[in-house]
Amino acid sequence: MLSEAAPGKVRIIHGDILTYKMEKAFPKHLKKNWEDEPPDIHIIGNLPFSVSTPLIIKWLENVSKRDGPFIYGRTQMTLTFQKEVGERLTANPGSNQRSRLSIMAQHLCTVENCFIIPGQAFVPKPEVDVAVVHFTPLVQPKIQQPFELVEKVVQSVFQFRRKYCFRGIETLFPENGRLKRTEQLMMTANVDPTLRPFQLSMSQFRNLCNAYRKMCDEDPSLFVFNYREELRQKKMTRRLLGSTDQPEQTEEEKQL
Repeated sequence: MLSEAAPGKVRIIHGDILTYKMEKAFPKHLKKNWEDEPPDIHIIGNLPFSVSTPLIIKWLENVSKRDGPFIYGRTQMTLTFQKEVGERLTANPGSNQRSRLSIMAQHLCTVENCFIIPGQAFVPKPEVDVAVVHFTPLVQPKIQQPFELVEKVVQSVFQFRRKYCFRGIETLFPENGRLKRTEQLMMTANVDPTLRPFQLSMSQFRNLCNAYRKMCDEDPSLFVFNYREELRQKKMTRRLLGSTDQPEQTEEEKQL
């Protein structure tokens, strides 16, 4: 119906937005250098809540690597999210809404919460209001490290958001030498270990990522370490032994 209403101006593509190759979606002549103004391309989407978070993380990774729809330059995006997700994307340090999404989005883009659409404006009506959020990729990211490294550090910090940030950073390191390495990282990054994750500034996250990158360069096994896998292995060992003499499960193990 849309394509019939605007012949030659609208092209309808049926597909999965999570897998669609957007780098092939636009004419090559629209491409601009990254340092230039954004190209005449704008991604606008009323996103289903079920895919909004994995999709924006995917596109943020594309921004970091300058691929996907960002091979054309600093392509702008205006997207809808559940109101609470929109608040997380734009939250400042100290806000209770500050989260992994806040850091991952704001270190790569200028993020603006444009306005709120009340749920009653939609048919069928959702149970929540909707935030319209605008993204413009930055010329230089605020944390100049690989996307995967930044994501790992940020996820670890926010793993225990109600506890001191020291507790989350511990999960970056194997049990053997964990305390010493955590103290080394915090000291090198000059971050107060008693701050809560939502209190950390972007510059503090940058320092943590830079310090962690240096430690990974010195010991490449650190980057592939998976804390949750370590917990699973300990849990499996306890089950195999079947011994009541084993120590009680930690709070983190019980969550798995």
